[in-house]
Amino acid sequence: MAQLAVADSFMPQYAKLEPKVRKGVEAAFAKFAEHSHAGLHLEKLSGAKDPRIRTIRIDLFWRGVVLAPEKGDVYCLLSVLGHDEAIAYAKSRKFTVNQAIGVLEVRDQKALDDISPALEKAAESSEYRLFEHLFDKDLTKLGVDPELIPLVRLITTEAHLQALEKYLPEPQYIALLALAQGMTVDQAWAEVAKCLATEQPPPAVDPEDIVTAMRRTPERVVFVNGPEELRDILAHPFDTWRIFLHPVQRKVALRPSYSGPAQVTGGAGTGKTVTALHRARFLAQADPRARILLTTFTKNLAQALEKQLALLIEDARVRDRIEVVNVDRVAYGIVARHHRPGIAGADVVDPLWEEAAEGLPFSPTFLRREWEHVVLAQELASEEEYLACSRTGRGVPLGKAQRAVVWKAIDRVVAALRAAGKSTFPQLANEAADLVRAPEYDHVIIDEAQDIHPTQWRLLRRLVAQGPDDLFIVGDPHQRIYDRHVSLAGLGINVRGRSAKLRLNYRTTQEILGWAVPLLGLVPAQGLDDSADTLDGYRSPMHGRRPVVRRYEDVDGELDGLVEQVRAWLDDGVEPSAIGVAARYTYLVKKAAGRLKAAGITAYQAPSKSDGVQIGSMHRMKGLEFRCVAVIGVDEASVPSPSAIAAEEEDPKAHAQDLQMERCLLFVACTRARDHLYVSYAEAPSAFLPS
Repeated sequence: MAQLAVADSFMPQYAKLEPKVRKGVEAAFAKFAEHSHAGLHLEKLSGAKDPRIRTIRIDLFWRGVVLAPEKGDVYCLLSVLGHDEAIAYAKSRKFTVNQAIGVLEVRDQKALDDISPALEKAAESSEYRLFEHLFDKDLTKLGVDPELIPLVRLITTEAHLQALEKYLPEPQYIALLALAQGMTVDQAWAEVAKCLATEQPPPAVDPEDIVTAMRRTPERVVFVNGPEELRDILAHPFDTWRIFLHPVQRKVALRPSYSGPAQVTGGAGTGKTVTALHRARFLAQADPRARILLTTFTKNLAQALEKQLALLIEDARVRDRIEVVNVDRVAYGIVARHHRPGIAGADVVDPLWEEAAEGLPFSPTFLRREWEHVVLAQELASEEEYLACSRTGRGVPLGKAQRAVVWKAIDRVVAALRAAGKSTFPQLANEAADLVRAPEYDHVIIDEAQDIHPTQWRLLRRLVAQGPDDLFIVGDPHQRIYDRHVSLAGLGINVRGRSAKLRLNYRTTQEILGWAVPLLGLVPAQGLDDSADTLDGYRSPMHGRRPVVRRYEDVDGELDGLVEQVRAWLDDGVEPSAIGVAARYTYLVKKAAGRLKAAGITAYQAPSKSDGVQIGSMHRMKGLEFRCVAVIGVDEASVPSPSAIAAEEEDPKAHAQDLQMERCLLFVACTRARDHLYVSYAEAPSAFLPS
């Protein structure tokens, strides 16, 4: 008996079709769901890179592309395209099973074959190979297809690898990029493992079993159980409301021109990101020669921006003029043109600060912050510059003798990093800024601007020439969840007279909003333009139920309550992927995931495309949204997190800022909810919760 599966690549294409064509597609593929596919006449293509590819005629112009695995009676709908485009797609793609993680992969084999001669020529003129230090077994361990290893062996530069990104399966590209950036095989595996739909890779992988690989890839392939389910899927190809522009947003996003840097602020859910996306499209459409950078702080947020932009822009020529990448990767790419940078993570840096603080009256945290917020932020290169600099924003004054001690401690850490050939991302941004010789973009659009470090702002400023429409800055100081405090004016970025504020929340109900805003406390947030930022006028036109706050005797009882609440939402018809669960600590995230799975409820680490409850730390929830959100572990011992708070006696200002960041973090987690918010704690509540 035949079964139909639908690939995620099909849905955006289907959504763009005329209603008449959609009906034809629905009628054609309903036959699969009704197990009468025999009358559809699946056509095999000569010269196809994958012999399992078939096409189906929808009408005289449109054709569907189907993957028909040799094992089993399963047919996967891949695309619906015009005749010539469908044939080209079908002939060029090859589907394989990743031998490390067992998921279904697709690559543009024709494009890779076409590129191979150019890589061979480049390799002939260079003695260096990017992956020459690795054995074939290392590459296969990470899931690189054995058929692609000869091609991989030809790569001489990271730029060549990046050129292959759109043709390679994502897990394989992630593995190769991690290795190219200096990670060990084990570190690269940790990156690849994030592509798993389950916590552990499968015990055995059959490279010929495409159907099993499909089932391991729920974020890319949906199996359809009957014609009614197929109709439901086709009725909602994607959430168009996520890219809909409301009138106030439209005025800001589609303004013909700004005379200089412009800033858009607003509370959670007010559509700042949507405004940034539309601004990017507007500028790309206005000038066919424009080079546009759309950037943000984290990789996850950049990926989310890229996906939304793909829904918003149909014209590939317009879309290709917009580069979407997080700011750390921008810096890395610039430095990598000159040498391969090594990145120092917390595992490298934290012990250095511990050692530097030994015997001193300053904590490791104080020294690190002095380095990041004063030395790096002001690009101070010598002890003399540090002794004479202003330390605005730091809570404890330091005399010259104290500064000399601090400088020596900082200098030891910097020297150790230099000797190891590694740098932190703020250091990397400073190095990249120094390497920028001329503007590289015509427009730079920054989302989540409140989380950008001063060194990164310096880089972004140098990437675009000063003038009309140079910088478009989007952020919310009330969602500042990282240790970043900057003055745009101090960095030479003046937004006065070109600032707009969005006050209408289109995501969250007024009941949730009215409960969540007091979590921020009474102190106004520090805006990027040196002025206090308030949420005056912040509201939602939508209404619903008030948030539910539950107390439990212990953590076990709290987790039982979570299972009960999630199951109630599921019983009410809420899709599993529309439910989010957030906690302050990763250990509680793992406990909650385990308890949900033990209760038969599928859960995945957020953000995930998989059809299951999304669960993650409060930090990982940034930029996501759900119909229902459960925020757990909001007790007095966990929120605020003691380890995230500077000692008040050492630095009262940093202590106050840290407390506010913890408030912002809880606010961010709670405002991911569209319809329902559930908050729980064991024993005593967090002091942040309303009494």
